[in-house]
Amino acid sequence: MSVQAKRLDHFEEGIFSSIERKVVAYQQQGREVFNLSVGTPDFHPPEQVMQVLSQAALKPENYRYTLRDYPELRQAVAEYYLRRYGTAIDGSTEVVAVHGTQEGMGHLGMALCNPGDVVLLPNPGYPVFEAGAWLGEADLQFYPMTRENHFLPRLEAIPPETWRRTKYIVTSYPSNPTGAIAPRSFYEELIAYAKRYHFYIINDNAYSDIVFTEGSGFSFLSIPGAKEVGAEFFSLSKSFNLTGARLSFFVGNRELVSALSLLRSQLDFGIFLPLQLAAVEALRVPRQYVLDQCQEYRKRRDALCNGLREAGWPVEDSQGTMFVFAKLPKRWEGRSAAFCEALVDACGVVCTPGAAFGSLGEGYVRFALVRPPQELARIAQYIGDSGLLA
Repeated sequence: MSVQAKRLDHFEEGIFSSIERKVVAYQQQGREVFNLSVGTPDFHPPEQVMQVLSQAALKPENYRYTLRDYPELRQAVAEYYLRRYGTAIDGSTEVVAVHGTQEGMGHLGMALCNPGDVVLLPNPGYPVFEAGAWLGEADLQFYPMTRENHFLPRLEAIPPETWRRTKYIVTSYPSNPTGAIAPRSFYEELIAYAKRYHFYIINDNAYSDIVFTEGSGFSFLSIPGAKEVGAEFFSLSKSFNLTGARLSFFVGNRELVSALSLLRSQLDFGIFLPLQLAAVEALRVPRQYVLDQCQEYRKRRDALCNGLREAGWPVEDSQGTMFVFAKLPKRWEGRSAAFCEALVDACGVVCTPGAAFGSLGEGYVRFALVRPPQELARIAQYIGDSGLLA
């Protein structure tokens, strides 16, 4: 008799766990490793956020079960959405905190799906989108995102009968892993589809503060009609460098929020109160903080992409996020995992094979912009000198 539940047969070990083991092994050998695989920012959180967290953590009474979202936290999210996106949110019914978008998205399928409901997922897309829908016993169907269409889906190519069976579609722009952004017109069209065919839109809004094109990032919820048909995950990880704190919010349609809230009430006793107080402080940090940080990410993107192009690898600039999605050199086409293995062996540079993000991710690798510009330029030179690009 197998100990492992059959539902786990669908999964392999998470790509980042296996990469981390390899990084540790190389470091134990005394090798210099440049880990550009995981999108964990190397910038520091705002000083005032760390102070609030540390002060709250010194109070013994804050170590009890919280059992709920701190009301001031929900209100701070609502105030942030109004100030940042011009979007009115009811903090009491349209916001629930989760232990990071990874956890929230991972449980969403169980909160929303009945067996056989269709969930439409991006290919390539972040792995937890699929995992959450699978655990909800959904019928997983994928919409292609290709370089030729700027990594945007062709909504008209999805058959009407599929739309009619769809419970929700997952979108994520600026996109991890592709670095693409979507215009407001894309979401306007998708909202019209959702109203016509009666499905929900779940948007992963992790990178709206890291946009390199003209104009600033936006929330899907800022588009008229969005809250009628959808909700989004809004994370503090990338904007405020709080990845390890695991602080994210599911915001929007109150029925969707209520469903995830009910499931969450059965699974945990709430987020540690000092973390909630730190989140309130983060949501009140002046906007210039994230604008300055975005410019730093732009410098990093330019340093890496320009350096790789000078080395003979014609990668394209990402439009947003903290990632570069690089099409493989010709001699490595269709072998993203093999290229990543060869790269770390040749020069200690660790990146993520595109195949980890779905079948259409094959042919690419993803670099995370988690080193300063000068170091990324040096890394690009090391890659050029490795002999792997010829």
